[in-house]
Amino acid sequence: MSVGILGTKLGMTQVFDEEGRAVPVTVVQAGPCTVTQIKTKETDGYVAIQVGYGEAPAKAINKPELGHLVKSNAPPLRHLCEYRIEDANNFELGQQIKVDTFAADQIVDVSGNSIGRGFAGYHKRHNFKRGPMSHGSKNHRLPGSTGAGTTPGRVYPGKRMAGRLGGKQVTLRKLKVVRVDTERNLLLIKGSVPGKPGALLNIKPSNVVGGSK
Repeated sequence: MSVGILGTKLGMTQVFDEEGRAVPVTVVQAGPCTVTQIKTKETDGYVAIQVGYGEAPAKAINKPELGHLVKSNAPPLRHLCEYRIEDANNFELGQQIKVDTFAADQIVDVSGNSIGRGFAGYHKRHNFKRGPMSHGSKNHRLPGSTGAGTTPGRVYPGKRMAGRLGGKQVTLRKLKVVRVDTERNLLLIKGSVPGKPGALLNIKPSNVVGGSK
């Protein structure tokens, strides 16, 4: 089982395929990631590797985490993530994981925090239909009934209403890698991915289990 990689969303553009068709892609600065810990069944109860990404000043990392990174001779890294694997013999502390672990036309899952849009209304958040717009209608963008009256005398949990929209971890599955630029550590992924430019992304093959810190 292969592992994933952490990266930074740079933005969107388009490339042209062999038939001249424009393909919208998201450009991701992926890695290089450093292997900071190797977990085994004997010591941790399962097999996994932990990788770090994004160098930061030492003062930005707390002392326990700095001490953890020193064990692998890794620089201060801002983000840590682990991936469960079947065999850890192919990895060693301090090893660099780069975009060459991916290939064009590979199917991946991309996780990241979606763009926060603040407090949003019913229509924007849940795609509610508006009310009549004719003169005299007082129900243009109102939510309508939220439940029965005396019984139950309350609103059931989970009722779709206005509230915070976005700013949550989202995973888009089965996206295709269009190109891999090993010289600049870039991944071109077809379509859009969560977050705005500069956001942290976790990219992994569709069969890999792992989560970012």
